[in-house]
Amino acid sequence: MTFLPSRRLRLLLPVPEALLRLSGRHFCYNDAGMSPRCVPACALAVPLTPQASSVAIRSVRWLDTQPALTKATRLIPWILALILVLSVHGSPQIKPAQAPTAPVPSRVFELRIGDEIEPIMAEYLDGGIGEAARQHASLILITMDTPGGLGSSMEDIIQHILSSPVPVAVYVSPTGARGASAGFFILLSADVAVMAPGTHTGAASPLIEVGGFPLNVDDTLKKKILNDATAFLRSYAGKRGRNAEVAETAVTDGKAFTETEALDQKLVDLVANSPADLFSKLNGQTIKRFDGSATRLDLNNPEVVTLEMSARQRFLSRIVQPDVFFILLIAGVLGLYVEFTHPGMIAPGVIGAIALVLALFAMHILPVNFAGLLLIVVALGLFILEAKYTSHGVLAVGGIVAMLLGAFMLIRSPLTGAGVSFGVSLGVTLPCAAVTIFLMRLVLRSRSWKQSAGAEQLVGTRAEVTQAIVMVGGEGATASFQGMVRMRGELWRAVAPVAIPAGAQVRVVRVTGLTVHVAPA
Repeated sequence: MTFLPSRRLRLLLPVPEALLRLSGRHFCYNDAGMSPRCVPACALAVPLTPQASSVAIRSVRWLDTQPALTKATRLIPWILALILVLSVHGSPQIKPAQAPTAPVPSRVFELRIGDEIEPIMAEYLDGGIGEAARQHASLILITMDTPGGLGSSMEDIIQHILSSPVPVAVYVSPTGARGASAGFFILLSADVAVMAPGTHTGAASPLIEVGGFPLNVDDTLKKKILNDATAFLRSYAGKRGRNAEVAETAVTDGKAFTETEALDQKLVDLVANSPADLFSKLNGQTIKRFDGSATRLDLNNPEVVTLEMSARQRFLSRIVQPDVFFILLIAGVLGLYVEFTHPGMIAPGVIGAIALVLALFAMHILPVNFAGLLLIVVALGLFILEAKYTSHGVLAVGGIVAMLLGAFMLIRSPLTGAGVSFGVSLGVTLPCAAVTIFLMRLVLRSRSWKQSAGAEQLVGTRAEVTQAIVMVGGEGATASFQGMVRMRGELWRAVAPVAIPAGAQVRVVRVTGLTVHVAPA
């Protein structure tokens, strides 16, 4: 029995047992019970008999004329691929072993206190602590060099440090830096208190200052302020494991400590030469947080991210300084005063309005004492009265004293000394008094000046009679004296109470329309 294959699917078809030969095709045969074999047609040596050729050709034609079968065979690879895909997705997948990844380096966020502590500085530190928490930092490093600042801003910073989810280290650095007054309170509130060699801290006695000079208060008020400050310091210093009794001496006695003294008396935890030295000493250490939990610090080659103040914060930090606030306030008032007394100058009004708005913004942030503002307003009123009335300088001196006291009392900060300095107060008050008195005297003097425009400017002008002024009309009350005068090269109709001959000099006493009323000069 002989089998004939199709072009795409090998099908064994029965043909006579004769040897077949067909150009370009393979043929399969089963001879004498042997398994089917396929050989090329060119390998067959015996030519086809006519009968076998006709049978083979009819068989091939039958295979080639089956389109449905051919289309079905084309779908078989796609069906097999679909079955394979479904079997792969349906079966559990074994992920290849991944190579171990390098450990992510720890991150340290660095913030800086390099000036007085005021509301914008507090805003900057609060925002930095929040950003470090969102970035899951390992440590917050606050580098500090400050003489102190406002008590309200200090308390705000300490509250954020105590509640920070990220450990906070406060580092008094570089060499020669200090963490005085409010800085001492902030240093002791940190999870890790560190000082560089050659630095000092302390001197945190509460002060009520006037122009940089301490103001003496009665014993009751002094004790009240001291007790409040020491209680605030004890509320967190003890829980940080620091010597609260020694820390209180910085408040009650104004005592200051070098880095060695602070370390020996357990006010700080470390003395480090640099931030890198600090990280190496803290690496692997376990610290106790304010809430009682323990945190291990991993600071092996940390990535240090320095957060700087934004341009807005740098600008506003200058505005909210007490000295700058006082200057803006007085400059704004003077600018508007000049514009009101001398309309049309424009520039003083514009500058004054901008300065006053900036001062109002700072007033919203700073702890302003309204008694100080009232004294400044009284001082301006006394300067104006000095220009109007003759007081031999008494009102001017009273205005200067009132403005100085107002400047000293303008910013209230009982815990830490911060306010308008004496030099700035005096340097602004004296020019303000001089300008206010000078301008007001110009305004008052201008009221007696002769008008230079309109009909009123002719009053008092001398004229020459060109046509004799004689009586016109009847006698008695109805009589009037009229004539012509030359004044400034112009001829005017003149009316006088008496007759005046031609060529005489007269003086204008009143102008009515195009008629001047004159009198003998």
